[in-house]
Amino acid sequence: MNSTGKKRNAAEVVAALRRDIADSKYLPNERLPAERDLSDAFGVARGTLREALRQLEEMAYVERRAGSGTYVTYNDDGHPKVTEATRPLELVDARFALEPHICRLVVLHATGRDLLRIEHTLHRMEKWGGSANAFSEADEAFHFLLAETTRNPLLVWMMQKVADVRTHSQWAQMRSLTLSDSMIEGYNQEHRAIFDAIRDREPERAAQAMKNHLSAARNSLMKAAQT
Repeated sequence: MNSTGKKRNAAEVVAALRRDIADSKYLPNERLPAERDLSDAFGVARGTLREALRQLEEMAYVERRAGSGTYVTYNDDGHPKVTEATRPLELVDARFALEPHICRLVVLHATGRDLLRIEHTLHRMEKWGGSANAFSEADEAFHFLLAETTRNPLLVWMMQKVADVRTHSQWAQMRSLTLSDSMIEGYNQEHRAIFDAIRDREPERAAQAMKNHLSAARNSLMKAAQT
């Protein structure tokens, strides 16, 4: 699971396990591997893994049963058609409707601890080490942390659905076409601009930085679709 050899944080473990569950690597009602085995697979401490499982339980992806283990509870009944039918460009358009305002709310609600968590994930993206998968996991964690920091459960749920679409094969194919080294470096500069505006408590600057980032992603997808 951890091909880069770099230690992940809880948010990245959450992103990876959510992707595995959405891809049906783990099926509804199936028990996940033991904590010890998952910790070894991800290269993280048991405490980090337990925090990731706690977050997944809050998202209704898993249920931890005392003395028995952790079981998958996620079941996308009625939603797979939407997930499969949503094209990459449509996903980016939906993100335009959500994420700039999420940035405004993050400016209002972020504590010092929140900023440290976000910046830690930003550092993970910036040290992606040539692995597009490592970058993608940190990228998803970064955007999801922004949603969590709004303290708005509906926005968090909506960003969960955005992340679910990103696990679909269409998105994976486009990602393989667009995530070049130079594009990742550009995305990292854009993520840094978003964080700097949030840290400086400038909501409109943060929203505009997110718009710039999503515009770059949309342009990249359009170019890939034309090749």
